Amino acid sequence: MKSQLTQQQPTQQHQPSINQTFQLAPTSQNTMRYVNTMDDVAKEMVFGDTPFFSKDMSVMWLKNAKNEIKTYELNEIVPKDEKDLIIENLKIQVDEMNKVIKEMKDNAKPITTNDDESVKSEESPSIPVSRTSKTKSK
Repeated sequence: MKSQLTQQQPTQQHQPSINQTFQLAPTSQNTMRYVNTMDDVAKEMVFGDTPFFSKDMSVMWLKNAKNEIKTYELNEIVPKDEKDLIIENLKIQVDEMNKVIKEMKDNAKPITTNDDESVKSEESPSIPVSRTSKTKSK
């Protein structure tokens, strides 16, 4: 029996033990996501600051790992050329002028006239009129 065991051992290879270590780390999930409502944002699990956008890009929610959600309203910034700036400046001036006109109308005193009073007519001082004719007499 010993001889059989010694004969089997060399043919049998010794297999090393296998140690596999799995480390589950969050992948980069900071990608932009589209949602319909804040409820959809609350349902999503995130591992870091993650932006969520409404489909029309008017609202952004920023959710962090603590499930705190901040809401931001987005407005598109359209670059203005020289003509747009001039038009905007003129509109501001027109608005200011309209305010001044309104203030003037509000502060103006109404003119009151009494039609019952008799109108006094002043007579002109008497001035002697001298008429001399410049015709030649014959």
